[in-house]
Amino acid sequence: MFRRTFWFTAGAAAGVWATTKVNRKLKQLTPESLAAQAANRAVEAGHRLKDFALDVRSGMLQREAELGEVLGLNTSPDRELPAQPRLGAVERSGPAPIAYLHSKHAPAKPPKAERPQTNDSPTEHSYNRNEDH
Repeated sequence: MFRRTFWFTAGAAAGVWATTKVNRKLKQLTPESLAAQAANRAVEAGHRLKDFALDVRSGMLQREAELGEVLGLNTSPDRELPAQPRLGAVERSGPAPIAYLHSKHAPAKPPKAERPQTNDSPTEHSYNRNEDH
């Protein structure tokens, strides 16, 4: 009789254990639980990304300081640079400013040479880039 009671109790315990295990797994697979898990993972990924960005930033500042020391950019200059000489009116050698080109004092532009319209060859097409082909 003791053996039957032992096996009955062992079977009942195994059944309860299996039922709770299955119910927990089913609760984990509900849409709300999956959404919560995804949100938690996204937050964790965001924290890891933020930590990575801060590590990169600190490494960048450290390396910039090292390069500044090596190149002598962090030291104050011993002497000042000489002042640049100021030039008076300088003649422009480049193109005229746009405002001058549109003023009434600007020289008149020569008319553009127009291409004659010919319909002699059937292979001649319009080469408009905005046209749908």
